[in-house]
Formats: sequence, structure tokens, C-alpha cells
Amino acid sequence: MELKRLRLGRNEERRLQGGHLWVYSNEVNNAVTPLKAFAPGELALVESHGGKPMGVAYVNPHSLICARLIGQGNERLDTALLARRFKQALTLRERLFDVPFYRLVFGESDLLPGLVVDRFGAHLVVQLNTAGMDAAREAIVEALI
Repeated sequence: MELKRLRLGRNEERRLQGGHLWVYSNEVNNAVTPLKAFAPGELALVESHGGKPMGVAYVNPHSLICARLIGQGNERLDTALLARRFKQALTLRERLFDVPFYRLVFGESDLLPGLVVDRFGAHLVVQLNTAGMDAAREAIVEALI
């Protein structure tokens, strides 16, 4: 299934090119891609003003931060992507901590904006802080298991 497109306004891609993961609602070209056409948590292909693909994000038309990038390519917020990102986060934390009590996933720093996972030994506590992560709830639980 092809993703809807979210077109940015003129010169609004600079922050994304610098590695920032958020798109603010005033950066969207609403004449071309109106935010109201998106459901909260829906995935979209973010494009520069000229139509160049910038990455995949999930959208919340009711928020000032209206889109949060999850990847530069053609990623989908599915179990496979989540499992890869969780494994990367786990590998890093296991190098840094001797005991399994730490923040396993820390949102944007682990390329999973809106998601926080804390590890307390064999137990995990999950915070879904955005509509996009809430929409991916089942995939998140499946990937963590």
C-alpha cells in the first residue's frame, strides 16, 4: 500500500536534513497536503517543497508536532522495524550497564519518537506518548516479546 504524502513548505526541510525528527504543523504545505486529511497515527511519506522524499513519519493533525520521522527510507512502523530498533537499543544498553535496570528505549534517541520502554530485570514498562505509537501498540508488544 502506498503512503499518503505530506509536503513541506518552501525551505522547511532544513531541520530534517540536519537530523531532526519532528515536523511542526506550520512547516506543512496545507494547500497541497492538508493535515486534516490524515488520521492520528497514520504513516506518511514526508516530502520537501520540491517533492524530494525526506523520510517516513507518522502524523497527528491535532498536534503542534504534526509528524515524527521513523526513518529516512521506506520504513513502516511494523514488528520487524521495531524488533530491529529494540535489538540495537538492547545491544547498546548491555554494553553500558552491568545489571538489567535501565531505559531500554528513549524515544527519538533510539529513532522511535513517542516511545519509552524501561527495563526492570525481567519486566518492561512501556509508555506510548503519541498517537503514532499508540496505533502501533500491538506491534510494539509483539516485538518486545
